[in-house]
Amino acid sequence: MNPLSTPHDMSLAFNGIDEFTHVPRVAYFSMEIALANEIPTYSGGLGVLAGDTLRSAADMALPMVAVTLVSRAGYFRQEIDAEGRQIEHPDMWEPSRHASRLKATVALELEGREVWVGGWLYLVRSRMGGRVPVLLLDTDLPINAAEDREITHYLYGGDEVYRIKQEIVLGVGGLAMLQALGFNLLGYHMNEGHSAFLTLALLRRYAHPANDLRPGESPYNLPRVRDLCTFTTHTPVEAGHDKFDYGLVQRIYGDLLDLGTVKLLAGEDRLNMTRLALNLSEYINGVARRHAETSRKLFPGYAVHAVTNGVHPSFWTSLHFGALYDSHIPGWCHEPQLLARADRIDDARLWEAHLHAKADLIAKVRALTGTTLDPELPILGFARRMTAYKRPDLLFADLARLKAIAAKQPFQLVVAGKAHPHDAGGKRLIEQLHGYLRELAGSVAMVFLPNYDLDLAHHMVAGADVWLNTPLRPYEASGTSGMKAAFNGVPQLSVLDGWWVEGCIEGVTGWAIGDDSPNANGNDAAMLYDKLEQVVLPLWYGDRAGWVAVMKGAISKNAAYFNSHRMMRRYATEAYLR
Repeated sequence: MNPLSTPHDMSLAFNGIDEFTHVPRVAYFSMEIALANEIPTYSGGLGVLAGDTLRSAADMALPMVAVTLVSRAGYFRQEIDAEGRQIEHPDMWEPSRHASRLKATVALELEGREVWVGGWLYLVRSRMGGRVPVLLLDTDLPINAAEDREITHYLYGGDEVYRIKQEIVLGVGGLAMLQALGFNLLGYHMNEGHSAFLTLALLRRYAHPANDLRPGESPYNLPRVRDLCTFTTHTPVEAGHDKFDYGLVQRIYGDLLDLGTVKLLAGEDRLNMTRLALNLSEYINGVARRHAETSRKLFPGYAVHAVTNGVHPSFWTSLHFGALYDSHIPGWCHEPQLLARADRIDDARLWEAHLHAKADLIAKVRALTGTTLDPELPILGFARRMTAYKRPDLLFADLARLKAIAAKQPFQLVVAGKAHPHDAGGKRLIEQLHGYLRELAGSVAMVFLPNYDLDLAHHMVAGADVWLNTPLRPYEASGTSGMKAAFNGVPQLSVLDGWWVEGCIEGVTGWAIGDDSPNANGNDAAMLYDKLEQVVLPLWYGDRAGWVAVMKGAISKNAAYFNSHRMMRRYATEAYLR
């Protein structure tokens, strides 16, 4: 089954696309990309990382083009009812308000029907002049059947059939759209395995002519395809690796090349999208040193490199800290490694910038919940995807001890996060958090902010005094929220997993909960209470200069390194230009 690439307008000089097609580019495929707060084409960390990737690429004038789905109904808008239960609503947005329609469509055959894929062009713009085009694929076209028009509506929505169709549209449709628009491509970067069907389309594209083959020789040019592809795996959690029954995939997609070849590449029993990407990518990486080690154990025989994630400098730095850096460290936006000089910043000015960011968070909390937090008390921030391995309930394992700590050294809690609509356990955790909120009333001021998005994230990572992270080892692949906090001088208190194994210098950049042994999970609650009671809160209350020194350590040691500019230089030199 070959997609039909049929531009409606054979001239490529439309919508500004022609200015991007003459330079060879790397095509970056991601199911979700956080482009802007009002464009809900992301669910969490994977999409936010993709957005930061493109923002840094624009800053650095790296020749890239991104491909994703338009996700017209978003991920979901979260409502919390009186009992603390999550209610999901479509988060509709209108692409025409933010992007221009591509005057090209391509056709795929799904379930024996012709499905047309159009798209939108969005430009990621850098204030330094660089731009990266993003193609938002869209099947909501009048020519399509009603059920096919909805394929690109709901990010991670629907059942297994819906997901397969989405991933075919992303990988195969995205490849066809790039070809129809005339892009000259250096290679393909798959951000997670959702787009791995593109490797099968590439195998078909670069197949050897039958009359050139010797008897028994495979027609597929695997070395050529492998040389073109880069794959970033993001999760050691089994549920994060899509697997589909071959019978179902064949019913939807048709004949996938030779089925025997596909099974060699993607798994004998089921089509494993991660295995497919691993086997057809020359460069493979995890998103932190620890995650790469874990991935090599999960996928023995593969050379999994480590490119630790980073976050975009100016996007995640509050206006207050941005102005501070501008006056003390010119050029930090483009060369964030210059933030290593943050120790030169005057203590009083740094603390003043933090108090302004904290006031912004307190105002946001008041607007959303009616609760007024005390600016004189420390705020612990926790905002994650609500799922079991993130352990948002760890802090509440012993409410009596938590209350006792707060009675002597008061603190406040600001919590946010969404559970996947199909994650019943994650939804129960949100209910439990609201139960803890009620139980702690009068002892600890706590709020849960609904509908966590980019805007809330900006307020929380800048306005909190301590950033809390409590994952179950070794399931935190990276975790970038603490990196965002570091750009705002907010130290992290975290389990040693993901990036924090690299970022934690005890008492200098923040604090560790326990050690980095995978078997230490059972003691984490007690260790968290000990560190909070004996180290973190005493420093806050008893030594303001010492606290500001840790803030400076978070900036100079972590923000200066864990940024997406450094990450993209690694990808460019090691993956794209190899």
